[in-house]
Amino acid sequence: MKNLIQKLPKAELHLHIEGTLEPELMFRLAKKNGVSISYKSIDEVKKAYNFTSLQSFLDIYYAGANVLITEQDFFDLTWGYLLTCKAQNIVHTEIMFDPQAHTSRGVKFQTVIMGITKALQKADEELGISSFLIMSFLRHLSEKDAIDTLKSSLPYKHLIKAIGLDSSELGNPPSKFQKAFAMAKNAGFKLVAHAGEEGDCSYIWEALNLLHVDRIDHGIRCDEDEKLVGYLKQNKISLTVCPLSNVKLKAVDDMSNHNVLKLLKKGLLVTVNSDDPAYFGGYLNTNFKAMVDNLEINREQITQLIKNSFIASFLDDEKKLEYLKKCDL
Repeated sequence: MKNLIQKLPKAELHLHIEGTLEPELMFRLAKKNGVSISYKSIDEVKKAYNFTSLQSFLDIYYAGANVLITEQDFFDLTWGYLLTCKAQNIVHTEIMFDPQAHTSRGVKFQTVIMGITKALQKADEELGISSFLIMSFLRHLSEKDAIDTLKSSLPYKHLIKAIGLDSSELGNPPSKFQKAFAMAKNAGFKLVAHAGEEGDCSYIWEALNLLHVDRIDHGIRCDEDEKLVGYLKQNKISLTVCPLSNVKLKAVDDMSNHNVLKLLKKGLLVTVNSDDPAYFGGYLNTNFKAMVDNLEINREQITQLIKNSFIASFLDDEKKLEYLKKCDL
């Protein structure tokens, strides 16, 4: 089954580019840019990745982002992830980025998006990897800040496929961003939102009914409400589940208890993703392998989860069909 995971082409739909900042790159960029970080060695950084909650992770995540300053930094960060995609046979990726984490430090929006985009364009030309960019609002900040960020993004609208919502879930429900998402929808963006990881299933309902999202990121707590499960199934709303992340952040106590296969068996459009792989112990194939090692997963389920990644993507139908045919070995 692990050979199957490597062999099949895959799409990844829930990946924060800042969450691919490996300790080695963090140290190199900190030295280059003269940024002070709290760790004396790579080993010390890795030891700090013992999270107790989403917030304990975010504290380190935002501290790490401080080393990203120049366009070349964002290019290097993104290119490193894309080389991993090539190695793991990820042929399409929909990458999230958090501009507010950088513009709040004085880094220009243009610097961030152009560094990322140039790497994506190079990957398309040289590696054959297609991609879309998802701009995420930080939900612990105000809706006004999100709207200002949306307005800043409009000159680069042709480079952005979708608008998302991430960061601290508890206490920051989707309803907080209803106006910002309505503006994004009117501007023609696709919509996604993190919901139902730390927050309960009411957050998923809000994302659906108030933000009108096309896709739910995480969504693992949907099974608290069978009506919600039925709604997701009937409307083919996909869930971008991140198994290793859920365990690392204590949303699930152990991989053997993860409900990803239960959701799949209920007929939901579940996908597997790596979230913030530099922090959570592995990229996409490692997430699949953790499921093989800890869950009673079979070849058909692996293949269906991988097919779902294309079905749930924002690719056009012709491209989806092209990739789906390649999944039928």
